[in-house]
Amino acid sequence: MVTKIVVLAIYFSILLLIGWLASRKVKGMQDYYVGGKNVGYWAATFSARATGESAWLLLGLTGMGAMVGVSAYWVVVGEVLGVAGSWFLMAKKFKTQTDQYGSITIPDFLEDHFKTGKQTIRKVAAIALSLFVVIFVSSQIDATGKAFESLLNVNYYTGAIIGFVIVIAYSYLGGFLAAVWSDFFQGILMLIGLVVLPIVAFQTIGSIDEVSIGLSNIDPNLLSLFGDTSDPWIAVATILGFAMIGLGFLGSPQIYVRFMSMKSPAEIDKGKWIAIAFTIITDSAAVTIGLLGRYLHTKFGQDPEMVLGTAAENVIIVMMDNLLPLTLVAVYIAVILSAIMSTIDSLIIVASSAITRDLYQKVMNPNIEIEQLTKLSKIVTLLLACLALVLAMSVAVLSPERTIFWFIIFGWSGIAATFCPVIILSLFWKGYTEKGAISSMVVGFLCIPFFKFVIQPIDGIGVYFEKLDVLFPSFILSMLVGYIVSKFSPSKPLFC
Repeated sequence: MVTKIVVLAIYFSILLLIGWLASRKVKGMQDYYVGGKNVGYWAATFSARATGESAWLLLGLTGMGAMVGVSAYWVVVGEVLGVAGSWFLMAKKFKTQTDQYGSITIPDFLEDHFKTGKQTIRKVAAIALSLFVVIFVSSQIDATGKAFESLLNVNYYTGAIIGFVIVIAYSYLGGFLAAVWSDFFQGILMLIGLVVLPIVAFQTIGSIDEVSIGLSNIDPNLLSLFGDTSDPWIAVATILGFAMIGLGFLGSPQIYVRFMSMKSPAEIDKGKWIAIAFTIITDSAAVTIGLLGRYLHTKFGQDPEMVLGTAAENVIIVMMDNLLPLTLVAVYIAVILSAIMSTIDSLIIVASSAITRDLYQKVMNPNIEIEQLTKLSKIVTLLLACLALVLAMSVAVLSPERTIFWFIIFGWSGIAATFCPVIILSLFWKGYTEKGAISSMVVGFLCIPFFKFVIQPIDGIGVYFEKLDVLFPSFILSMLVGYIVSKFSPSKPLFC
C-alpha cells in the first residue's frame, strides 16, 4: 500500500505542477479556454485522443472485451473510422473557419458561421453543452470512485472526492493549457500501459492458438464477430451499436476545441497520423486485454462478473494484480486514473466556457472587463464541477448496478448527437440554415433520453434498439431534421 501511495503522490504532484505552470501562461479568456491558439500538434493530438477515450477505454472497453469477446473489436473499427474522418476531412476546415471568425468556443463558431445577428443558436448550444457535459463529467467522477475502491480499497465516495479535488485544482489554476499539458502526460501513460500489459500476459501464455482454444472452451460465442445471437437483425444492431460509437469523434466540442487551439491548420496535417496510430493501438490493446483476462481468469460455466466485477470492468485490475510486480501495479493505478482525469479536466473547461463566455459575456453582460471575466471563469469551473460531483454521488446511490461503460456512453452520446450533425452540416453544406442547426441540436438532445427510456423498454422492438443503443438513431434523426428544416427555411448561402 505504501508503494502505491508514493507513486500516486508523485503522479498527483506532477499534475498540480502542470496546473501551476499553465496558470503562469493565462492572461485572458483566450488563454484560459483555448491556450491562446498556440498549442503544438503533439500536445493537441495526445490531448484530443486522451480526452476522447476517458475511463471507458481502460475500464469499460476492456470489460466489454472480456464479456462479449472479439465482437468488441467493432468498437475499434468504428473509433478508427470516426477519428480518421474527423482529422482527415473536418479538422483542417474547422480550424480555418474558426480562425477566420476569431472563435474560441463552439457556440462562437456557430453564431459566427450563420451570421443571423441573433443569439438564439448560441443560447441553445451553450445550454445543451452545459447539461450533457455535466452528465459526462459525473460519469467520469463515478469511474474515479470505482477505481479507488477497486485499486486501493478506498471507500467509493472518498475516492471520488479525492480524484475530483485533484482534477479541479489543476484545471482551476491553468484552464485549457493545464488540461492539454496534463492530457499529453496522461496520454503517454495510457498508451504505454495498454501496450505493455498484453505483452506481459502473452509471455505467460505461449501462443495465440492457445488463447483461441481456451476461449472457445469457455464460450464459443467469444470468438464470434456477430455476438451470441442467431437473429441476424440483432447481430446487425449489435455491430452498428458498437461501431457507431465512433460517430462521437465527428464534432464533439471537447475534442474540436483542440483543433481550435492549434497554432495553424498545418499542425493538423502533422498530428493526424499520430491520432490514427494512437487510436488503433490503444483501442485494440484494450479489447485484447479483456480477451486475455477472460481466458486467464475464468472457466467454462463460470459467471465472469463473479471474478472480473460488474460488466467485467475489473478485468485490467485483476490482470495487473496477478501479472505485475507491486511497483508496476502502482504505476498502472496512475494509468487508469489518467484515462479518467484526462477527460474530466477537458469537459469541465468546455462547460465553463459555455456558461461564462457564451451565456454571460455574449448574452447578459457584453461590457464586462476581461480580468473580471477570467476570475468568473474559474468560479464557474468550480461550481459546475461540484454539480457534477453531486450528480455522480446521486447516481451511485440510486443505481448501484450501473456500469461504467454505459453510464459514460450515455453522456458521450448526448454531446455527440447534439453537436456532431451540426458541425458536419455547417462545414459541408452551404444550404444549412440557423433554424436547421437549432432543430438538429434540439432533436439530437431529446432523442438520447427518448431512445434510452421510451423506445428501449418497448416489447418486441426494444431489444433491437437496446443493441443499437442511442447514438446512431439520434444522430441520423438529427441530421435528417436539420436537412428538412433547412430546406423549408432557406437563407443566403454562407461561406463553406
